[in-house]
Amino acid sequence: MLEGVCTLLNLALHEKARVSHVLVSGQTPEWAAWLAEIGFLPGESTQVVALGPFGGDPLVVRIADSTFALRRAEAACVYVERLPLQQEAAE
Repeated sequence: MLEGVCTLLNLALHEKARVSHVLVSGQTPEWAAWLAEIGFLPGESTQVVALGPFGGDPLVVRIADSTFALRRAEAACVYVERLPLQQEAAE
């Protein structure tokens, strides 16, 4: 994995990141199109804004100007680049 790249599951609450890519398993190929449709495209800004109770499922994720609830399995398919602190402050 590229340095600085992790999945949405690895982000701290309110940590800002940009979508790097989406990688789905062979068992759920339809998730790639669905995640793209709702805005998880390379370069889009994102952050996890809340976690559900009992293990954090679902995650409430902000992507661009929209907010969605993703199951942990879906969030694990979204790879992001953490933003340096100075870049976070500028946004």
